[in-house]
Amino acid sequence: MSQKALVAGVGMIPFVKPGKSESYDIMGAKAIALALEDAEVAYDKIQQVYAGYVYGDSTCGQRAIYHVGMSGVPVINVNNNCSTGSSALFLARQAVQSGVVECALAVGFEQMQPGALVSHFNDRPNPLGAFIDVAQQLKPAPEAPMAPHMFGTAGAEYLEKYNVGPEVFARVSVKARKHAQHNDKAIFRDLVTEEQVLASPVIFGPMTRLQCCPPTCGAAAAIVVSEAFAKKHGLKSDIVILGQSLVTDFSSTFDQGSMIKAIGYDMTGAASRQVYEQAGVGPEDVDVCELHDCFTANEVLTYEGLGLTPEGSTEKFIADGNNTYGGRVVTNPSGGLLSKGHPLGATGLAQCTELVDQLRGRCGVRQVDKPRIALQHNLGLGGACVVTMYGLNAA
Repeated sequence: MSQKALVAGVGMIPFVKPGKSESYDIMGAKAIALALEDAEVAYDKIQQVYAGYVYGDSTCGQRAIYHVGMSGVPVINVNNNCSTGSSALFLARQAVQSGVVECALAVGFEQMQPGALVSHFNDRPNPLGAFIDVAQQLKPAPEAPMAPHMFGTAGAEYLEKYNVGPEVFARVSVKARKHAQHNDKAIFRDLVTEEQVLASPVIFGPMTRLQCCPPTCGAAAAIVVSEAFAKKHGLKSDIVILGQSLVTDFSSTFDQGSMIKAIGYDMTGAASRQVYEQAGVGPEDVDVCELHDCFTANEVLTYEGLGLTPEGSTEKFIADGNNTYGGRVVTNPSGGLLSKGHPLGATGLAQCTELVDQLRGRCGVRQVDKPRIALQHNLGLGGACVVTMYGLNAA
């Protein structure tokens, strides 16, 4: 793969609670239109489309795309749980970088239902069955919601392993709300205190309600092009994908007796190491990061999995303000999944949108100071972890 893959345009619609959104196809079409407008390219220039969603029937991607155009190009539907949006981006980037196409579209959307995530197919094996088994072996709770059970158990394991208090998680929620207050596309923009976070209803283990991302509806999209295509059509060529990796589970996910491992810690580490090697930079070079904070525990674990701080040091990392403005790396300036929201299929492309906007210096009050390297982390249990690095194109 020798061609550079550039992000010519991005777009996302405001995220909202279930019941407050338009239908998935309209949301997807609107996000696509925004990305095309941002890239200043017409739909008839798109050569492949990757459409990501988790909850929906087959060919939902086509249903959304056809509102924008019907040019006969391939439309591939993608489902990789919560990393679906980034998986669609991975495929679009791969198609462009390999030279198969010069202009690809990745779109993600989700029309979610209220409440905790549930399986919709109960007449066949659950793809998360092995993960659920690990959680039940470590902390039996047959009636607990699946995701809070797993991430809450991992959070409890972290607190015990490093002898820290639950405040380390609560501070993540406080920071998320502080960042989201200036993001008009985020669901939760009201500030909260550490005390409010800890006093909110317990969901599972150390995870309280204000430490869990909300079910969300929304859509986001990105246009990925080759450098030659951008030059030929006069498109923006300032943002380049420096590295990208999609990693699935290792045996350590299940045979270590660790919920931290079961929720993707080793996938995060492996994917990030591959990306640092591809890009020729290290975690110390990252200026801004959008990471998968579905629960506060996962943000804490991900700091360490990405190498942003050594294992067991996140308490000090947060206390020193190294995860926010004025610190070493601004994490989730959008508010993250906790405050911006988490429409599963759209999340990875919403992260992409935020980071491209940050690198282009168009985030207003929440603008990070002159970022040059941006890192994205999107995790799906089952499992798939996508890590992507963006930078300013030197050409």
